[in-house]
Amino acid sequence: MTDGEHLQHILQSDVASQEEPVSIPEIGDDDRHAFLRLTLIPGIGPRIMSRLLTHFGTAAAVLDATLSQLGEVERVGPKLAVSIQDARRSDLVDRVIDHCQENEIDIIYPGDPRYPHLLREIANPPLLLYAKGCFSKSDTLSIAMVGTRHATYYGRVMAERLAQGLSNMGATIVSGLARGIDAVCHEAALDAGGRTIAVLGSSLSDIYPPEHKKLAARICDSGLIISETHPFALPKAGVFPQRNRIISGMSLAVVVVEAADRSGSLITATHAGEQGRDVFAVPGPVTSRTSRGCNRLIRDGAILVQDAQDILEHLGPLTKSFHSSSGLEIKTPSEIQLNDMEQTILGAIDSQPTDIDVVITRCALPVARVLSTLSVLELRGFIVRTGGRSVARRY
Repeated sequence: MTDGEHLQHILQSDVASQEEPVSIPEIGDDDRHAFLRLTLIPGIGPRIMSRLLTHFGTAAAVLDATLSQLGEVERVGPKLAVSIQDARRSDLVDRVIDHCQENEIDIIYPGDPRYPHLLREIANPPLLLYAKGCFSKSDTLSIAMVGTRHATYYGRVMAERLAQGLSNMGATIVSGLARGIDAVCHEAALDAGGRTIAVLGSSLSDIYPPEHKKLAARICDSGLIISETHPFALPKAGVFPQRNRIISGMSLAVVVVEAADRSGSLITATHAGEQGRDVFAVPGPVTSRTSRGCNRLIRDGAILVQDAQDILEHLGPLTKSFHSSSGLEIKTPSEIQLNDMEQTILGAIDSQPTDIDVVITRCALPVARVLSTLSVLELRGFIVRTGGRSVARRY
């Protein structure tokens, strides 16, 4: 199989396996213990959980069901039905809860306002998240950055440049805490005074790779580490490709800095494409093995990126707006590049035609300053002229 055929095989196999999106209902406080107990049963993933809850109504009702009743649910065979009944007598759920409380780990259930809203929308969202650190409303603007574990000097420089640039503009950097590019991106975001989120394939109590324990602790101080794996889970194959869907799923876009032909970063890029996220790639020398994956992504339609501004300017309107540090509403990622006065004037303009005199009144700024800034906003594509004396916000 050639390199191109291998990448195409990844894309085709993932798309072929995609089914209808799964929707997990909000879990009430009185049903969370039972729901957590179900998530700890091997073989219950988002799709089967959705079928169980649709059939029985609550997690507690699933645990109370008989073997014959469980057998009525599609894809629930005799072995899984027995495992569900056995789970009622297991002490694992209590050990997980005690461990999380002792180690300041939050369990984030469906319906919890802290559950990343973009992640809820993917085809197979995590049943729940184990999280350590702090959540922030600014995580609405999260950008994933991934790359090879065998980073070159060029790759490290570009990863640091992009991560710091995005952090300085207010974006949260999401990556996987792996060696190489991932670690560079986390560290660059922290060094810039920004936020970063690490998504683990292992549990939060088993940091991998082990040499990144100090980095994980540093991330927790101002950011967040998350996993869908419970604290006592044994390592198993396949968790890292599964983890990659979370990295892309909770982000507006994915930036691949360096990737060989058979890199896990390409799997993240594939997930991103299926989830409707933009994929950006940093070009590299055609003679470099670690740039072949990125160059191929660009050839196949990924967006070439050279600096942080390229990324923010390309992204369209946010699915959910957030507020800047000055309290003004941000509707597109590129707006965070504006200075305070530009944001103030833009915030005074509606998506419908707004008379310039109204803008001046709302801003309470000198007329000449407002007029000159309107020209700048128009040139940069944030507003459009809708008449001789009116303007409108583009989004």
